[in-house]
Amino acid sequence: MAVLILVQTFCAVFFAGDIIADAVDTGRGFLADPHLVIEALAVAALAAAIVIEARFLMQMLRRAQLAAQSLRVAAGAFWEVLEDRFASWDLSPAEREVAAFTVKGLSVAEVAALRGAAEGTVKAQLGAVYRKAGVAGRHQLVTLLIEDLLGEPLPAERAREAASGTSQRPAPPV
Repeated sequence: MAVLILVQTFCAVFFAGDIIADAVDTGRGFLADPHLVIEALAVAALAAAIVIEARFLMQMLRRAQLAAQSLRVAAGAFWEVLEDRFASWDLSPAEREVAAFTVKGLSVAEVAALRGAAEGTVKAQLGAVYRKAGVAGRHQLVTLLIEDLLGEPLPAERAREAASGTSQRPAPPV
């Protein structure tokens, strides 16, 4: 968009120069020639468009910057929720690491390779994580963490919590 603004600015300057040159060549003011008046109006419209596009570009850049900042804040909040949950589930350091890799989307084989452990060990640690979290697998674990970020449990979890009379969920933010 910045390139477009530069090209349009060049064109506006060129056409404004052409109008001035034509007015000087004819020896009359440009208001005396209807053709020059139309050209002048076109240059004015082009200049207005350049100003509008420049403002629009600045707004877009500000919005992009705010979106990037919000994304950083959200990512930080997600990892805070993750750490809070890991602490409330009383996960061991190894279980925390395996759970974090799992939430990031790594497979059991990838987690095992990163940790230098056997796949069976990672599966056992994941089983402990799922048991302590009260979920059946990776998808439910991730869903539970996302629900914590949003502050609202899914209907199935609400029913399960109501039936058991317990809730592992911290109070939603006010």
